[in-house]
Amino acid sequence: MILLTGATGMAGSHIAKEFVEQREPVRVLVRDRAKAKRLENLPTVEIVEGDMSNRNSLALALDGVDRALMISAPLMNMVETQGSFIDACKAAGVRHVIKFSGLDARPDTRFPLGRMHKEAEEYLEASGLVWTHLRPTGFMQEYLREAPSIIDDGALYLPLGDVGLNPIDLTDVAKVAFLLLRDGGHEGERLHLTGPEALTMAEVADRISSAIGRRVRYVRVSPEQRRQTLIAHGVPTEIADALDEQVKERLKGGLESEVDLSTHRLFNVKPTTFLEFAQRNAETFGGASAAS
Repeated sequence: MILLTGATGMAGSHIAKEFVEQREPVRVLVRDRAKAKRLENLPTVEIVEGDMSNRNSLALALDGVDRALMISAPLMNMVETQGSFIDACKAAGVRHVIKFSGLDARPDTRFPLGRMHKEAEEYLEASGLVWTHLRPTGFMQEYLREAPSIIDDGALYLPLGDVGLNPIDLTDVAKVAFLLLRDGGHEGERLHLTGPEALTMAEVADRISSAIGRRVRYVRVSPEQRRQTLIAHGVPTEIADALDEQVKERLKGGLESEVDLSTHRLFNVKPTTFLEFAQRNAETFGGASAAS
């Protein structure tokens, strides 16, 4: 049995969708069944309620599970939540845990969530369980959050200077995660995933422009302006602060500015370009539907 966690979140929902489309049996763990309505009544999906941070709630979800994908919300208690889940997996006899991590999972990053990913990775490695770390870079889907300013102002307001970044389409990540969970293997490996291009924000804006048929310009803002905008839109201060540190890390270049398609090749997954992603989501960005 394969178990997915995080199946109602941004990344996990893409992976769950891949299982559904491939008609592969899967069990999904959710805290609130009401949020998984789109998965109800599907013959290949079993929904179980539970809380990753509460070991006592996980017995049913983990019963008979051989491989589990571990994703939890990007919150400041990530290490505790995932540590509790790892302990529960070990107690239940789960053999292989695949951690959905991040490309910036390292102890010396300024980005707090990157440090937490690394801590959780190390806890899993020391658990005695078989492990694999799936380490995607930032997601193309994150740019969909900029749609309101693109529609209203024809502008992409970000504090990223002229740095090039390598965002990946979550559909690519989902295909790799599906194959890894279905087929197993790659034990003890750290699988890096990036998009096929390192793009400046001006180049991102150009590709959105091409997709929607009208000009979108990149407008540089300061990190503090961006932080205040996030807080004004309801992002908790501690998360806004963490994202501010991520910006500072990204401005230095590094792994998120380098293209690495080795995992795409390993799993025979064709990498999606940002233009292809923007064309697929043209309507969200304020253009005509790209149904064709």
